[in-house]
Amino acid sequence: MVLIDRPLWHKDGKRWSHLISNESLDELHCFAHTLGVPRRAFQGDHYDIPESLISQALAEGATLVDPRELLRQLKAAGLRRSPTRE
Repeated sequence: MVLIDRPLWHKDGKRWSHLISNESLDELHCFAHTLGVPRRAFQGDHYDIPESLISQALAEGATLVDPRELLRQLKAAGLRRSPTRE
């Protein structure tokens, strides 16, 4: 399942969300491609998604969750990238 959190993070005058999969990185990459999000937006275990794409992500099947739930799901799936891993 693909999950997205509320756009709480500010950068470059925009608000951003995180997009993850609790199944696989392949699922995540395919979903991001569907949204037209470039691979360079991939941050090791999630994509940074501008607020302007949230409606499209939800229409394509992503589920909106609280940021804490998003992190919990990412860890439970074993897909959370450790800050020390390169």
